[in-house]
Amino acid sequence: MKPRARDLNIQFGQLQPGPLNAITDVPGVRVGHSDVRGRTAQGRDILTGVTVIEPRLGSTSQQPCFAGVHVLNGNGDATGLEWIREAGLLTSPIAFTNTHSLGVVRDALIVLDREQQPDDGRLYWNMPVVLETFDGLLNDINGFHVKPEHVAEALRTAVGGPVIEGNVGGGSGMICHEFKGGIGTASRRLSSAQGGWTVGAIVQANHGIRHELRVDGYPVGRYMEKADSPFLKASLPHPGMGSIVVCLATDAPLLPHQCTRLAQRASLGLARTGGGNEDHSGDIFIAFATGNDVPPAAYESKKAPTCDNLRMVNNDHISELFLAATEAVEEAIINALLAGETAEGNGHAVPGLDAATLLKALRQAGWPGAV
Repeated sequence: MKPRARDLNIQFGQLQPGPLNAITDVPGVRVGHSDVRGRTAQGRDILTGVTVIEPRLGSTSQQPCFAGVHVLNGNGDATGLEWIREAGLLTSPIAFTNTHSLGVVRDALIVLDREQQPDDGRLYWNMPVVLETFDGLLNDINGFHVKPEHVAEALRTAVGGPVIEGNVGGGSGMICHEFKGGIGTASRRLSSAQGGWTVGAIVQANHGIRHELRVDGYPVGRYMEKADSPFLKASLPHPGMGSIVVCLATDAPLLPHQCTRLAQRASLGLARTGGGNEDHSGDIFIAFATGNDVPPAAYESKKAPTCDNLRMVNNDHISELFLAATEAVEEAIINALLAGETAEGNGHAVPGLDAATLLKALRQAGWPGAV
């Protein structure tokens, strides 16, 4: 295991992380990965996968959550977001994968959820949420190597506890600030006076330009050599041609419009690390809240109660949640970078960011070290 940011005494913001400093600090949230590796008969390298985030134990379609979405830059794709915008409900797990596997992952999630439902003659529908980033430099993306069984594996292995980061699952072939990127996670837990809630973030980081990289506010990217950048030899015209997708989770009782506001704060965490300014980046964020028990999205014969009793965080106390989301996303991106291992694929080599290189750049940028 490579060190995470806090192992290097790098601090972010003012709030404290949860015990795991991961999205799984939010009770009930589970994460699973499936890695897809290999080489085609034509000699193309396969380096991709699927990551799944489950918001609650059991079937999400029968135990939905309030949710909201935000698109900072739309040069990307996602499924299931229109229903969230319309109804404010998350009715499926959330999956991360590569751009050209979006459809197969969506379809597989429908099949897997349908298998959990009773065969009682009811009509069934589902619109799963799948987010993507492009791994076509290291991965044979046009070979469509992600299959339904990989989605099933990610769901089957989804657990609470520590989350594997870096070159794993959907993040397997991703590049961030011209280093190896991928999956990263972090969390923040508010004090009891602030509500005692937890906000967790998980990112699939495949974005950014090296000289723009910032860590704890320090412009470390300008002190890092670019001789090993994969874009110097690639056919792509310039770095930053990627994307980042973010999932935020909280156990606070937020209503859908408040979840949307929380999702917007992922933009601030991205900006703190020097990202968010590239035209060719799909920056798409989702936030869900498990603090209310929400009935299923549809009942047979309109047997649902006329009204539901809900709670909501008073807006006078929501700023702390916004700050928690910002800090968690910021730290999750840096954790993704530090976890990334050097990778090669299809004639391209992408270096991992090692701790010594980052600490040297931090000191050159004026970082005083741990305070």
